Amino acid sequence: MIPFYTENISIQYQNHLVVDQLNLQIPIEKVTAIIGANGCGKSTILKTLARILEPSSGSVYLDGKQIHKESTKQIAKQLAILPQLPEAPEGTTVKELVSFGRFPHRKGFGYLSKHDQHVIEETLVKTGLLEFKDKPVHQLSGGQRQRAWIAMAITQETPYLLLDEPTTYLDIAHQLDVLSLIKQLNEEENRTIIMVVHDLNHAARYADHIVAVKQGKIYTEGAPSDVLTHKMLKDVFQVKANIIVEPHTGLPTCIPYEKI
Repeated sequence: MIPFYTENISIQYQNHLVVDQLNLQIPIEKVTAIIGANGCGKSTILKTLARILEPSSGSVYLDGKQIHKESTKQIAKQLAILPQLPEAPEGTTVKELVSFGRFPHRKGFGYLSKHDQHVIEETLVKTGLLEFKDKPVHQLSGGQRQRAWIAMAITQETPYLLLDEPTTYLDIAHQLDVLSLIKQLNEEENRTIIMVVHDLNHAARYADHIVAVKQGKIYTEGAPSDVLTHKMLKDVFQVKANIIVEPHTGLPTCIPYEKI
């Protein structure tokens, strides 16, 4: 049995069909990147997988259960999501933000247990944020801030981590920093990660599995070398591009040169 999948889900906004009869199986303990043109339904699919949106028809299954019929707290022990451009309350410190990730595990009056404190400290070390733990989140650089939000998601200790464009508005160095952290979480902790990505070369470099979406349907999916083809770029993104093999990784790299 596939632990995490959708079954014929359709999603609509005000009678506008965004996703149509989608069947998606998430590879376990892999990094999956969802790609596609603006407005194709990428973020909508991710939010539905995360139970933020409910499909108008069909179901999302996790470990044999329909997630939209499960309690929010129960799902929060299985799935953690980082939305686009999250904002913390004014004055929230890094450690306070990271501690929010322990909410699904708290009991009684919600005090942080010794285990909670251990997970928080361990995560701050893992993400390189320990020295900033008492600093307000809004005073961090863009890359540090994004790492703090990922750290919050990590402290939920969920097997699944969903990220909606985690490198938005970051410079190249910080993009690589965040993506390397994501890949590290997958390789060292076997977390299943699903992320919406705009940069196709980032998808090729950091994902094991790529899902290309066109007009709310899966156009193609598979390994980066199978998905990043001239035909896919033409049909999904309406661009012509050179595709070369990057010498350091042996993975495909797209160099667009003309809009169709």
